[in-house]
Amino acid sequence: MSMDIAVVGVGLHPFGRFPGVSAIEMGAIAIRRALADAGAEWRDVQAAFAGSYEVDNPDAVVALMGLTGIPFTNVYNGCATAASSLTMAANSIRLGDADLAIAIGMDKHLPGAFSADPRLYACPSWYGEVGQFVTTKFFGMKINKYMHDHGISHSTLAKVASKGYRNGVLNPNAFRRKPLSEEEILASPMLNYPLTQYMFCSPDEGAAAVVLCRADQAHRYTDTPVYLRATTVRTRRLGAFEVHSPWLPIEETVGPTVDASRAAYEMAGIGPNDVDVIQLQDTDAGAEIIHLAENGFCADGEQEQLVADGALEIGGSLPTNTDGGLIANGEPIGASGLRQVHEVVLQLRGQCGDRQVPGNPKVGYTQLYGAPGTAGVSILSV
Repeated sequence: MSMDIAVVGVGLHPFGRFPGVSAIEMGAIAIRRALADAGAEWRDVQAAFAGSYEVDNPDAVVALMGLTGIPFTNVYNGCATAASSLTMAANSIRLGDADLAIAIGMDKHLPGAFSADPRLYACPSWYGEVGQFVTTKFFGMKINKYMHDHGISHSTLAKVASKGYRNGVLNPNAFRRKPLSEEEILASPMLNYPLTQYMFCSPDEGAAAVVLCRADQAHRYTDTPVYLRATTVRTRRLGAFEVHSPWLPIEETVGPTVDASRAAYEMAGIGPNDVDVIQLQDTDAGAEIIHLAENGFCADGEQEQLVADGALEIGGSLPTNTDGGLIANGEPIGASGLRQVHEVVLQLRGQCGDRQVPGNPKVGYTQLYGAPGTAGVSILSV
């Protein structure tokens, strides 16, 4: 039988721009806040897993935390990095290697779109040279196809982005905290059709940490444990539509998010209808729309009406990206998914203030998608 895992502490360094503060320093701040939330000390932690895109050796954070000889594993898995570090931390407890473990994410990105080294992604060199691998172009092509196939409008993209900015206003840790109307978003410069400037998140800076322990030991640390019912990572299968691919098979299959989602639901023993608060990868407004369906919260094409009806709002039937998501927070890759867990834990504890989902949510869901085809999902409950 799989051992139950509890989240007993979460910590965050705000996301944004912080000149003069290194990613390692932000990571240490997030760790200290997570440990304080758990009522634990660094010396109590028996295993650590840290993810970063920019930092070659995130384990260097031990120089700021204390040289305890802790087993420390560095992780990188694209935008699914945080899901990978969380999964590894949970598995270290399930396997009996640790009773108390920590997942950490930190990054410090320059402004601008990510481009990819073809050596890392098995694409021919000309792919990057003609701009096909710049992240804005990839996401633009992906939602453009989806809109064509399933009847999603430009207005819906703008509504999703506007919701993200509104929710960000309510989040003191968010990067972008200014509301933007649908009209302003549609009128902003077109970057990669159909996505305008304000439909994208921004690579930025920040850190997050999550402290895990055996569920039967959770009350040693907190009176409000949140249980990690599932956490899993999947990669794409042959036929998944990813425009990064230098070839596309004729037969199309589901993307890695669908596989990760199905595995997580099975692991947790629940379904989409049981989820009360949702955090989805919204690198752009179109990604949130696509991921709603890929994670089982609606059928393809139903997003148009759900968005129009306000279902994704904090008080709606599918409250999604309640902290503003990537649209408002930006994306320091290593930390982004642990920010999602941070938000879900606070929501399930009832500690989100003005952005609190009403009705005492019991189950939370997080999803990450990392180009060119890796996805991670976690499910948490009280």
